Amino acid sequence: MRPARPADVEAIAELRAVVMRPGLERLGRYDEHRVRQRLRDGFCAQHTSVITSAGDFAGSVALRPSETGHWLEHFYLAPALQGRGLGSVVLGTLLGRTDASGHLVRLNVLQGSRARHLYERHGFTVERQDAIDVFMLRSPGAGPGASANRTTVG
Repeated sequence: MRPARPADVEAIAELRAVVMRPGLERLGRYDEHRVRQRLRDGFCAQHTSVITSAGDFAGSVALRPSETGHWLEHFYLAPALQGRGLGSVVLGTLLGRTDASGHLVRLNVLQGSRARHLYERHGFTVERQDAIDVFMLRSPGAGPGASANRTTVG
């Protein structure tokens, strides 16, 4: 991973559109312009990392501070790299940092997203949900497999 630069915004916006399209279409929410613009509007290079694989752009992830901990946002991997363990390595690295600082982490994922299973394996539990999003929470130290022993709120 490397720190993001303002110039990375378009590559990340394009990857977001590719990665999120199937889920947004399934939910009847895909808008070709809006999916990219939401990333542009919320992009903060200061809190974003670019994920590389073999020196090439592979994805992004943001860890934005909040009053109650951090928000994990804009976590996208190129489709060809999904399911190979890279997401787990990136997530484990970030969560190691938040665990060391004692902060909880929140995120939201689309209903029906396969990524939800990744987050659950890393100790995230459902905080609440609606027709589109599942909002998840992870307490410090809730490592892989811990979600099986935690109660789901929702």
